[in-house]
Amino acid sequence: MKFMKLGTRPDSFYTEAATRTVLSDVPGNIVICIDNFSFLLHKFQLLPKCGLLQHLCPDLGDSNIATIELHDVPGGAEAFELCAKFCYGMTISISAHNLVPALCAAKFLRMTEAAEKGNLVLKLESFLHSCILVGWKDSIITLQSTVKLPDWSENLGIVRKCIDSIVEKILTPHSKVSWSYTYTRPGYTKKNNQSVPKDWWTEDLSDLDIELFRCIILAVRSTYILPPQLIGEALHVYACRWLPDSANVKPSETKISQSKEDMEKSRQILEKIVGMIPSDRGSVSVGFLLRLLNIANYLAVSSMTKTEIIRRSSLQFEEARVSDLLFPSQSTSNTHFYDVDSVVAVLECLRALWRRQYSGASENSHFLRYIQKVGKLVDSYLRVVVMDINMPVSKVIQLVEALPDIARPNHDDLYKAINMYLKEHPDLSKTDKKRLCRILDCQKLSSEVRAHAVKNERLPLRTVVQVLFFDQEKGSKVTSFTPTAKQLISVEKQATITSDNHGKLKPDIDSSVDKEVRERKTFSESSERDGHRTKRADVKLPLEKEMKDDKSELDVKSVKSCRTREISKDSKFLSKSDSKKMVTRGSRSDHGGEQRQVKR
Repeated sequence: MKFMKLGTRPDSFYTEAATRTVLSDVPGNIVICIDNFSFLLHKFQLLPKCGLLQHLCPDLGDSNIATIELHDVPGGAEAFELCAKFCYGMTISISAHNLVPALCAAKFLRMTEAAEKGNLVLKLESFLHSCILVGWKDSIITLQSTVKLPDWSENLGIVRKCIDSIVEKILTPHSKVSWSYTYTRPGYTKKNNQSVPKDWWTEDLSDLDIELFRCIILAVRSTYILPPQLIGEALHVYACRWLPDSANVKPSETKISQSKEDMEKSRQILEKIVGMIPSDRGSVSVGFLLRLLNIANYLAVSSMTKTEIIRRSSLQFEEARVSDLLFPSQSTSNTHFYDVDSVVAVLECLRALWRRQYSGASENSHFLRYIQKVGKLVDSYLRVVVMDINMPVSKVIQLVEALPDIARPNHDDLYKAINMYLKEHPDLSKTDKKRLCRILDCQKLSSEVRAHAVKNERLPLRTVVQVLFFDQEKGSKVTSFTPTAKQLISVEKQATITSDNHGKLKPDIDSSVDKEVRERKTFSESSERDGHRTKRADVKLPLEKEMKDDKSELDVKSVKSCRTREISKDSKFLSKSDSKKMVTRGSRSDHGGEQRQVKR
């Protein structure tokens, strides 16, 4: 950092009774009042160099004490004291930190060449052009100091001169960068044999106020010299420097730690950063965009800003990793941790964009590759968020249905996610289980997964029936599922049914388990007897037609009749289904198996 020393006399200012004065044998005869400070000084020292004081107090020889109020002097009492010490010939040190207030105060006091040759304004301007603007870090510090005096700095041209100097250095080829501050960056000493990195300037600019930073970024972008990725990197560094880190903090905790003023400042920074992102695809990473979206939810930014972030995220969503999607929910009304709503919003925007751009998106090979890659990413993301004990079924279903069917040519990963959700939520109601498993397309399961699904006691019976049916449709061996059917039959034989006082059937063990076992056993027996390619004439199951539609339900009349018979022996209820197939169980002998009679 550059310094300039002016004057040779020692500093003799001191404070007495709330008044700053100078050690001297001659009593002071002029009082300068600035805010809450008072300066008791001498006319013969100040007036020759200060054109303003000459105008306000023309009588230099008057011994009476004159009082002048200068409450609007830029830089306040501190800047005025620097100018006063220069008038007394005392030693003052000028650097990038105090140059702006000193120059503005000197301009205000009219300490120009018109008042006296070699005056303070000329010396400060010379130091600005010969030293400050030549250096890299000095230019940034000086520009940052203009925030306290924006109007004066703008009128005197200090802001424009500093910005031009900084932009010129940024556009310098990185192989020619030799400013000393570059070599003090963290980690740079370990790369002594390497050239200066292309993003060497990004960290230094992050110290600036958002408006000054925006001016520099727009000036650099207007030249079209630097690639958009470098602009994006500068925005990323600035966001990390100034925006709150909401990744590991709950909304309630973060809002306590930040005041309303801080929240408003962060909101303005975020909105301006989003507006500065280059339109080029890939100028910033999708992980950075998703982080901005999470922060935007916390800061409650405008809907226009959120929409823009979502749109940009959807354009390069396939580049994301699962870790990029794992940000916390910023809504205080949500009990679950992960922000699934933001991911769903991006996926829905992605789907809408492709619908508008491609009339036949399903036949477009590029779209197929893109959307299938997104489908794998979402399924991997699902396997993480389903571990949240508070994640509702509706959010999981919403996340799955946000993508078109062509995004998942295979449902194996989706099955694993659903199975993990059922495992982590053992108290899930049967209705929610059916809703969750309805999104699973059994036709898109591999043989290994189908074999696992048939033995999976967590799945509802309807899903198991669908898996068995489509396994037979694909030509799998029936005997591959025979052990499961025998196991269900063995378990059913161990269950005993007792009758209560009112003549109703009541299981002797857990009724829900027995009911599920009996239903699965009934269907398995029917499958074994019918064979691979034959169907009973008296059983009309429109499975083939219904299973082509993901949202249709499988109407298995034999299973429904079995469930009805186990719940009640009401003859009237049975007579209503007389037109349907009735399956009754009988026993052969102690050594035999089971027989069935088909009654019409």
